[in-house]
Amino acid sequence: MPERPLAYDLPLEGFTDLLAGWGEPAYRARQVWQGLYRHYWNHPGQFTILPGGLRSRLDESLRFDPLAPSTTLESTDGATVKTLFELADGNAIEAVLMRYDPATHSGQGRRTLCISTQAGCAMGCVFCATGQMGFKRHLSSGEIVAQAIYYARTLAAAGEKATNIVFMGMGEPFHNYENTMAAIDRLNDQRGYNFGARRITISTVGLAPFIRRFAAEKRQVNLAISLHAADDDSRGRMLPVNRKYPLADVLEACREYIQSTGRRVTFEWALVAGVNDTPEQARLLAGLLKGMLCHVNAIPLNPTAGYSGQATTRQRAEEFRAILEQAGIPCTVRTRRGIDIQAGCGQLASRKDMGWNI
Repeated sequence: MPERPLAYDLPLEGFTDLLAGWGEPAYRARQVWQGLYRHYWNHPGQFTILPGGLRSRLDESLRFDPLAPSTTLESTDGATVKTLFELADGNAIEAVLMRYDPATHSGQGRRTLCISTQAGCAMGCVFCATGQMGFKRHLSSGEIVAQAIYYARTLAAAGEKATNIVFMGMGEPFHNYENTMAAIDRLNDQRGYNFGARRITISTVGLAPFIRRFAAEKRQVNLAISLHAADDDSRGRMLPVNRKYPLADVLEACREYIQSTGRRVTFEWALVAGVNDTPEQARLLAGLLKGMLCHVNAIPLNPTAGYSGQATTRQRAEEFRAILEQAGIPCTVRTRRGIDIQAGCGQLASRKDMGWNI
């Protein structure tokens, strides 16, 4: 017997067609859609606005539970929560909720969701735990969406709402381009969750053809590039994808994105002691980014079991920032978050795939 389709994989038009085939009026599809994306219901039994027969048919025809939360860890400061989700096929992913001080976001405090797009990752970045576990499979658009809705439900129970969504969890979003964009469209849909595109950020290691495709689509979604080194030899040792898409290609695609959309690009930089935190690398980076509408987010390396590199010191990080700022390149040194529960950037991985007892 074929597996039932996942409810979160369907757009509103998909529900409209499905229910029309059952002889149901179009407004029933809208009720289902709003139940999923405004009330965060995750079982047909909760849809009490629907007739009992329709609830039963939905239950028989669709899956509403793509993610089974098996482990939840909270950082010692209470600001970061990481959830391990088991998938129906036995694979697993992690996603993160980060709370920020109320003074940092319109008096309410940011609530940022870090969402995964793949189980594992094929990019092989040496300092990233997800890359160290290897690629398992792409997530469907519905499995991506369901992570955001899970945390929306959690936040709603506390009287809160998500303020930002970053596709910086497990996986390379542009390697799973179609499903990632479909998920964003579903979360952005004004008829449902209605999450603003400008509050969404996609992070990529620099798949140049997809940066160009993304630029051509003129979306309002923010773009972040994991750069981490300012010369091809260094970057190739850290990010193997650089051998296919070298810096010149990636940066030219970024310029096309800026020209096409008028939007700023963020460059992510994990500062590794003695590797890419040097004044030489800072000056090289400043030269590469000169004249570009961009911002550099630098953060001391988050530790992973499979990489021996160490985080830079705060002093070195500030020296790196100062060199960029003096060259006219805006730079922020970020504070590491959730390190005690391995919830920081580059630390997400399925515990069982890595053989960790965490």
